[in-house]
Amino acid sequence: MSFQVCVCFVTRTGAAGRREVLLGTKKTGLGAGNIVGLGGKLEPGETPLQAIVREVEEESGLVVDAADLEERGYLRYAFPHRESWSQDSTVFVTETFSGSPRETDEIEPRWYRVDELPLEGMWDDAKYWLPQVLAGEAVNARFVFAADLKTVSESVFDER
Repeated sequence: MSFQVCVCFVTRTGAAGRREVLLGTKKTGLGAGNIVGLGGKLEPGETPLQAIVREVEEESGLVVDAADLEERGYLRYAFPHRESWSQDSTVFVTETFSGSPRETDEIEPRWYRVDELPLEGMWDDAKYWLPQVLAGEAVNARFVFAADLKTVSESVFDER
């Protein structure tokens, strides 16, 4: 059985006109130490859109409006060797936000150039889909993680 989560990639035009994305080093919980997008679990009765607006503000201090979020995909994560980690994630992207990112108990945020994503510090699945999502594509996929709980052992795209 999997639980429902959401993730948002906040982007901006940074120095010298280069596109940047806000990611953060996760400080607690599942994936601690990994570089991740902003997001988290849905609370009872929340839609993914409501949850991501809340999560972005809780994790970074940024305020995003639901109307400015673009849904870019749906990802299913299977952890056969630790079922409690299995989850389904709705993916959002936005270029519109207010405020400045600040460190919280959960995340240490930092802007990264889109053409220099820190994929080696992220969950293994990110390399399969994050560059495409940030290039404007939508993604629907399922990832199965190996016994080491870190490596993708199988990926299937266009699944929902």
